[in-house]
Amino acid sequence: MTTSPPETKTGLRLGLATLAATGCLVAVLAAGLPVRAAESDPVLAKVNGSEIHASDVALAEEELGPSLAQMDPAAKKDNVLSFLIDMKIVSKAAEDKKIENNDDFKKRLAFTRNRLLMDSLLASEGKAATTDDAMKKVYEEASKQITGEQEVRARHILVETEDEAKAIKAELDKGADFAELAKKKSKDPGASDGGDLGFFTKEQMVPEFSAVAFALEPGKISDPVKSQFGWHIIKVEEKRNRKAPDFEQVKAQIETYVTRKAQADYVAKLREAAKVERMDKPAADAAKDAPKATTPPADTAKDAPKPADNKMAPAKK
Repeated sequence: MTTSPPETKTGLRLGLATLAATGCLVAVLAAGLPVRAAESDPVLAKVNGSEIHASDVALAEEELGPSLAQMDPAAKKDNVLSFLIDMKIVSKAAEDKKIENNDDFKKRLAFTRNRLLMDSLLASEGKAATTDDAMKKVYEEASKQITGEQEVRARHILVETEDEAKAIKAELDKGADFAELAKKKSKDPGASDGGDLGFFTKEQMVPEFSAVAFALEPGKISDPVKSQFGWHIIKVEEKRNRKAPDFEQVKAQIETYVTRKAQADYVAKLREAAKVERMDKPAADAAKDAPKATTPPADTAKDAPKPADNKMAPAKK
């Protein structure tokens, strides 16, 4: 017998897996192809005559989740099948001992049933809501809040002291190459790229840095600028109006938002129609407990990865 079962993963993913399995079963029955169904879902083991199918292993993999992540596919399958065999054996022993008649078991079973029903229904509602039109609408609304915002592409050299910064500025004034000096003298992690920070908006950088960078014209180099990170020499390479990322680049984030919002809205609608009595707090406080939708994803496009995000030096904390 194997050791204790891996940690169980709960939530919508289990509901989705259950829906998928149910959908496959309905399709097979409608097509009237029991032989093909058996071929596509073979029996992998029998425990006292009770069959364990490939679909049972797939469902268990979904449920057991993270605890199997480091295993190779063959080891994972073997581990899960062994777990299911043990589960069959132990659950039969539990039935023989009439564990299902225990009050605690009944409560846990009722909770698990309700959770699975909830997850399955919310998964269905979320899936129905994530149409191309719905996601494109969210994308367009978010994009409107981004388009037109100014971005600057700049390089910088970061040093510890003002004297070091002044010395570097003197070299630059004599015609030294900015990128080469950044590689040699900057302590910023982006020094290997010649101090290139990519494009960034004002709020992405600490105020002292942004104020100078956005005031400089392209091609110009600043005097030493002090921030919490040290002393900067800044060179602005380019300015432009910010553009929203492509739809495909943020599609997964938008899909997640649309799904969660649809689920939250659905729960809120059901809750409005339900009679809920909270005995643990006054009615006025209980009314505040209704679920709320997630934050609109204007931030989905707005917070797409930017070249400056991984630069330690001037990025706002």
